[in-house]
Amino acid sequence: MLFDQISNDIKEAMKARDKVRLETLRNIKKVFLEAKTAPGANDELSDAEAMKILQKLAKQGKESAATYVAQNRQDLADDELAQVAVIEEYLPRPMTEAEIEAALKDIIAQVGATSMKEMGKVMGVASKQMAGKADGGMISQIVKRLLAN
Repeated sequence: MLFDQISNDIKEAMKARDKVRLETLRNIKKVFLEAKTAPGANDELSDAEAMKILQKLAKQGKESAATYVAQNRQDLADDELAQVAVIEEYLPRPMTEAEIEAALKDIIAQVGATSMKEMGKVMGVASKQMAGKADGGMISQIVKRLLAN
């Protein structure tokens, strides 16, 4: 399980004296523990839920880095991006635009969508199939382009 892997990797980071990695992994574990002990979680955290948490943390880190860059604090942005790099090691490789488009063409054919009115149907299936592998905004953009043609 991802939770156990993070715990083991914390030990490895300690041995390697990798401060950034250690700090990032400890933060991930803290968020995982909070999710495990949340009401209704039954003290369990599935890998799917863990992936969603990691994606959220990576997205927050990138947004923070962008804010720091806008405030001319490149040092803080670099720290944030170093942590995002550690988080992304645990995420599946994101799909390329070409891969997303090919998958969406299949989904459009599957649901028989022919117009923008059926975008919701396509997005529903696409969101489930590509969860964690592709950005929702990018999926939406490509679906609009494919259905407009």
